[in-house]
Amino acid sequence: MKFSIERAALLKAVNQAQSVVERRNTIPILANVLIEAEGSEVSFRATDLDIEVVDKVAAQVERAGATTVSATLLHEIVRKLPDGALINLTADTAAGRLTVEAGRSNFSLATLPREDFPVMASSEYASNFSAKAPVLRRLFDKSKFAISTEETRYYLNGVYMHVADADGGKVLRCVATDGHRLARIDADLPAGAEEMPGVIVPRKTVGELRKLLDDDEMVIAVSVSETKVRFATPEITLTSKVIDGTFPDYTRVIPQGNTRKMEVDASDFAQAVDRVATVSSERSRAVKLQLDEDRLILSVNAPDSGAAEEELVVAYADDRLEIGFNAKYLLEIASQVDRENAVFLFNSSGDPTLMREGNDQSAVYVVMPMRV
Repeated sequence: MKFSIERAALLKAVNQAQSVVERRNTIPILANVLIEAEGSEVSFRATDLDIEVVDKVAAQVERAGATTVSATLLHEIVRKLPDGALINLTADTAAGRLTVEAGRSNFSLATLPREDFPVMASSEYASNFSAKAPVLRRLFDKSKFAISTEETRYYLNGVYMHVADADGGKVLRCVATDGHRLARIDADLPAGAEEMPGVIVPRKTVGELRKLLDDDEMVIAVSVSETKVRFATPEITLTSKVIDGTFPDYTRVIPQGNTRKMEVDASDFAQAVDRVATVSSERSRAVKLQLDEDRLILSVNAPDSGAAEEELVVAYADDRLEIGFNAKYLLEIASQVDRENAVFLFNSSGDPTLMREGNDQSAVYVVMPMRV
């Protein structure tokens, strides 16, 4: 195998590959990227047995072939080479070496045979549809902060993507929760997604998918089966196993009867919470909200470090209310608001609170209160 490739194109492909590779693994080949050169393109494939990413890049291929080499090592080398360099890669399978040449730099890297590299079995996908990058970006960006990190509740370690019923008909919905907060984001249902099975997309896959969604013009081909999900652009294909578990009935925790309504400027609110939370203790991070007519007082009282208080002008015309929250959860939810005003709907100091962006019903957040 022998080919030449631009540094920028190679760096992008190897960067995608090395982020999928697990740093700590007991199977040496899983630390490698499979490089296959054929025709006028080279594909870079990496896997951790749960996720597989394949990146196809145009290159000048002199001799077709394939080999595998350490993804992290190749990434570090390419990263340190000068901008605009043309890189020549030559594999000597008999010697088990890959030569990387650029200008006056020359590296010889150990390789492992391509036959040992595990390729994810292809599967039949029950549903195939296309979605624009900004649609998927919004669905996952606004929900991923609520993914649970508790390994014992593995079925919450991802985003539940499914078809749901909303007021205006069926929607494509993403939900994530960790038991303390919940995010539910809706988008118009793409053509072809009607029969899609509900799947839990793992946290790591959500992170890798995000890298494909920066280009607003990009259309992503999405394929879903009971066990796998695949997101593909013309160059990159990301395939992942889904979490084998049942996502809980989240509709039961979304409060329906919250009538105490507070409207507040989202960025002012987030900044005020951030300021008063500075003195809160690391363990509890509790912040108290005291609501009175058109007035909100945010306060923190931490016996070991001090106290803080800030007043905000809000739109509120209900009974007086005192309620406490974890400052981190409030900040994360407030930072999801794209428009100016956030609407909070309260019931009592012991009940979950609902938040949405203005009158937009397609993004709903729930946060559990805490004692302060």
